[in-house]
Amino acid sequence: MPSAKEIYEAASREILRDAGESITKIDHEQLQRMVDLLIMTKAKSKRVLLVGAGRSGLVARAFALRLMHLGFNVYVHGETITPSVGKGDLVIAISGSGTTKLVVTAAEIAKGLGSKVLAVTSRPESPLAKIADQTMVVIGRTKEPLEKDYLSRQIIGEHEPLAPLGTIFEVACGIFLDCVIVILMAMLEETESDIRKRHVTIE
Repeated sequence: MPSAKEIYEAASREILRDAGESITKIDHEQLQRMVDLLIMTKAKSKRVLLVGAGRSGLVARAFALRLMHLGFNVYVHGETITPSVGKGDLVIAISGSGTTKLVVTAAEIAKGLGSKVLAVTSRPESPLAKIADQTMVVIGRTKEPLEKDYLSRQIIGEHEPLAPLGTIFEVACGIFLDCVIVILMAMLEETESDIRKRHVTIE
């Protein structure tokens, strides 16, 4: 059995490499449309609702926090204080597979209410992407291991993937969305001082 150090070094190299490759392959036209949609939504004082399940839900919450820091009227699906969405509001649905039932259902309902739906997913052909008005593709894991056991993979020379399930999508998506926040800061002429004023003071 390899040591914790050996596994850590191999896994960290893989995660950094694959997440790095993912965010360098972002479609710049999709990115521009996403940024334009967010700015338009804010300008019209419409609501932004973030939807995600599991670890993608944590990524959605982190993005929602930063949008709040930029003055967006933003909510997270499932919270007790989340209001309804309607015509002109924006729903950002995050799912690597694009098949997560909760996320797809929420997107369908939002679309029926007249909201714009932006899908952030690895799968542009997925049910979520087909529902969405716009799709932002963030590439996740592209290869499944032939052998499930770590040691067996080392023996046969199959050294990847080590990162389980949706790790690469979630890490890459988090980095990508933080980059979107930097773009919005520049375009909205928001400074770190502005953000700090909106940051929680009771902690």
